Amino acid sequence: MLQFQPPGFGHKVINTSLGAMVYYTQTTAPWSIADTEDLPTLVFLHNFGGGASAYEWSKVYPAFASSYRILAPDLIGWGESAHPVWDYQIRDYLSAIAEFIIKTCRQPVTVVASSLTAAFTIRLAITQPDLFDALFLVSPSGFDDFGQGSGRRLPLPLINTPLLDNLIYALGAENEFAVRNFLQNFLFAKPEKVSREMVQAYLTSAQQPNAKFAALAFLRGDLYFDLSLYLQQLKIPTVFFWGEKAQFTSIKLGRRLANLNPRVIQDFYAIANTGILPHLEMPEVVIALLQKYLKSANP
Repeated sequence: MLQFQPPGFGHKVINTSLGAMVYYTQTTAPWSIADTEDLPTLVFLHNFGGGASAYEWSKVYPAFASSYRILAPDLIGWGESAHPVWDYQIRDYLSAIAEFIIKTCRQPVTVVASSLTAAFTIRLAITQPDLFDALFLVSPSGFDDFGQGSGRRLPLPLINTPLLDNLIYALGAENEFAVRNFLQNFLFAKPEKVSREMVQAYLTSAQQPNAKFAALAFLRGDLYFDLSLYLQQLKIPTVFFWGEKAQFTSIKLGRRLANLNPRVIQDFYAIANTGILPHLEMPEVVIALLQKYLKSANP
């Protein structure tokens, strides 16, 4: 996935309990690498779903590379990180995210995350608040919020049938037509915003050996939970961003979640004409919003 990273960014690796985790950071010009370690850290965590990887944030984080140490990992089971043959559960990702922050950062840190991973970050911020300074979250959802499942699109017997699960993954994530179709029709509000590079980045990630295991765990709903049961316990300052036309997790759901803890969730910003990935679909808007809120958090 290194070929899809912006100029000046390279990858490094740490070991976690589930295997090697690759992450992207400033490594060469135009960034002043000698001073990077002294900069405040911004951690960018990607969404789940076939072909997901740190590429998801690659149009946003270069804008902060002169002022922050950028860390954008491929989570375990995704991108170029380890893909163990594993029965992935929520605790695996809570542990992996915590391990990553502890091993790479001077805590507390500011985290930018999306969708289900953003929801995991909320749970981690509740149990290990010392790791976090602030959260900026795009469409955070446990995909079973208020007991209303929103993510599963195929019957479980189909997904769990041996050999058939391989076919489902191959047809749904490992070919260019399927990847482009999913991005255009489900993740973006404006299909014409999907570029060839985006399709190739998602396809390359989806075709990694054993990539199906994490993706099918997500598709089965093994990683889903009800975020509404946790939000009132959150104490870390948080801002929600939400694509107005997001599918699966609607903006109505987002406002309902935010209203559970208005003292801590300090703002809710709806991003017009975008789907569930506004940071890929309209990165310039997300960059401007993050700059605004980061400045407010660190006057």
